Amino acid sequence: MTIRVVLADDQEMVRIGFAMILSGADDIEVVDQAADGVEAVAAIRRHRPDVALLDIRMPRLDGLEVCRQVSGDTAVVIVTTFGEDEYVDAAIAGGASGFLLKDAGAELLLAAVRAAASGDALISPQLTTSLLARTGARARSVPAELTDRIATLSEREREVVCALAAGASNARIAETLFVSLSTVKTHVAAISRKLGVDNRVAIAAAAWRAGLMDDPPR
Repeated sequence: MTIRVVLADDQEMVRIGFAMILSGADDIEVVDQAADGVEAVAAIRRHRPDVALLDIRMPRLDGLEVCRQVSGDTAVVIVTTFGEDEYVDAAIAGGASGFLLKDAGAELLLAAVRAAASGDALISPQLTTSLLARTGARARSVPAELTDRIATLSEREREVVCALAAGASNARIAETLFVSLSTVKTHVAAISRKLGVDNRVAIAAAAWRAGLMDDPPR
């Protein structure tokens, strides 16, 4: 199956470069490009792509607002020069399935698009650990609702959550826990429902916030 992508960035050379990388992959097609946020929303609604690749700082409408408007129907990967904490937090809150720095490289760009299209998530390695650890440290006063939701997880689901929060892919989790990939996907779907979140990034953030990563299952 071909992954259909809308690419939005206000810098033409960046769009051209990303489009060349994505179009060079046999399983990815760039169906449209946009130079600002308003164009991006229109293109996404017109083409209904599998993935929207969005810059943050764009004219008329920034990438974070575009993400909030379209993430319910389209997987979003934020790609930016800026890795400030508030941007990452806002992207996650807005439903983004990935967050990459522009210098992450072609391999990670392709991996992030493929992960988003399959319901997975990828964050630049430079940001992952500090992001999730910071999220947990910042919120040691755990909301009662989150505590109650965490309590509904089975022991195996907690193992999946902690592996996911540590950055493991579904394939890696399956290998580590000696289960099938479809079983891991079933667990992730159940965890999403129990925690009331929409994607893996939000599951990971919840795990750190709830303190599960202070003493993860072994």
